[in-house]
Amino acid sequence: MSDIATRKSKTIYWASGIVSICGIIFEVLFGALGSYILGDGVKQYTLTISLFLTGMGVGASLSEKVMKDLISAFIKVEFAVALLGGLSSFIMFAMSAFAPAGSDALFLYLITFIIGALTGIELPILIRKANEIGVELNKSTARVLFSDYAGGLIGGLLFVFYFRPEMGMVKSAFVVGAINLSVALVMLWLFRNEIRHMVGYVIIGSIIGLILLAGTFFGEETVYRFEQKLYKDPIIHMEETAYQRIVVTKDQSDVRMFLNGALQFSSSDEYRYHEPLVHLPMAQAENPKNILILGGGDGLAARELMKYKGLDKITLVDLDPRVVELANQNVHLLNLNEGALKRDIVHVVHQDAFEFMEESHQWYDVIIVDLPDPNNESLNKLYTKEFYSLLRNHLSPNGAMMVQSTSPVFATSVYWTISETIASTGLHTENFHVDIPSFGNWGFVLGSREKINTDKLQVNVPTRFLSDDIIPALTFFGKDEDEKIMKNGEQVNLEPNTLIRPHLIEKYEQAWKNY
Repeated sequence: MSDIATRKSKTIYWASGIVSICGIIFEVLFGALGSYILGDGVKQYTLTISLFLTGMGVGASLSEKVMKDLISAFIKVEFAVALLGGLSSFIMFAMSAFAPAGSDALFLYLITFIIGALTGIELPILIRKANEIGVELNKSTARVLFSDYAGGLIGGLLFVFYFRPEMGMVKSAFVVGAINLSVALVMLWLFRNEIRHMVGYVIIGSIIGLILLAGTFFGEETVYRFEQKLYKDPIIHMEETAYQRIVVTKDQSDVRMFLNGALQFSSSDEYRYHEPLVHLPMAQAENPKNILILGGGDGLAARELMKYKGLDKITLVDLDPRVVELANQNVHLLNLNEGALKRDIVHVVHQDAFEFMEESHQWYDVIIVDLPDPNNESLNKLYTKEFYSLLRNHLSPNGAMMVQSTSPVFATSVYWTISETIASTGLHTENFHVDIPSFGNWGFVLGSREKINTDKLQVNVPTRFLSDDIIPALTFFGKDEDEKIMKNGEQVNLEPNTLIRPHLIEKYEQAWKNY
């Protein structure tokens, strides 16, 4: 081959690798979008991967109909990927805010299939072009596919470790779209002698470039306004971390925190949640000194613990360091938690709670489980018999643990399944629930090695809601929130949730789909 042909073939290999990187990033980006906006991460990733691969198959089949002007066809495909892929996250957030329910899911699945199909067209065209300029078919196929597969690995790593944590889902889409556009423009220049209507391509490419540039710099700010439509109160802080999307709102004196769209607390009534969560296990435990909080990065549970004198150590395990940093830096959150996480006895660990319990060699007098609801697989493992067994094994003989367990009204079977799962470890349990205006009726499960007598539980620290008299009343449940769940006139026996049979996720989705 001539030097020019060699240079062109090498460019083709590089192009195949780069567009593969972009394709993989779009694929996992769509899965992340579905997980964040639609929920159920495994379901969304499964659907997006399946649709993307199916689209690639359809695209590969369609590529055989491209009989001439291969580079022109490739450039058109890259223009389409750049524009549609770049705008995908932006449009998805807009639809979640303004469009009818379900239309955002339809759009996500449609755009996933379309981008997959366009990606499937790319590689066969590049293989045929490399063969056309003089590379033997076996070599052109092998080299393009190698670039494609290697690019897939790089794309996945880039999304996980750079694009999502550093740029977020909106800016990432625009930037990756710009990379696709750059590949198209490089190929346009290198093969300019083969391109008809060169000026037209340059104009179209320039327009797409301007759209992507504007989206890169102003897209997130616009999405910020879209998201404001999803929240009742004005947003005062919003960021996307490596683990979740954090939103803080404020209206007059009411401050609220949302993680991935789910309300974590409202400053107007959070004490009704945190007082039972903390003071009931503290009342059950005998002379508690060493306390473990799993979750609770907002510092509100730790604040309640500061009311007790003589504690030796509080260990707080929260996966996302940005939540704790925000709790220690944001003036509104700092006022709420009273600087509890800055106290000397508080030791913060940023680690997965399951891994922490597996590695821990300590016993704890009180364990407070203040984790998000089990709405995905990574959280579900923290609501399993295996996890609660780890907690039991690290609970001192006279200790107690309290688990936030979602709503017995809105998710009755979920609440009692969590209770049954804790009881299956051999711990004695007692069930509590409390009305929280911002949440509704919310449930907790108290676990202990010793039998629990609610009449003897006493709270000896200042509280705004909880009193000794009211504690026994919190254990009574109405007929519609009782553990005797009926179906077709027969009582349903609830099975413990386990790693092998994680049925709690399905129960959770069914319970909350209408709320």
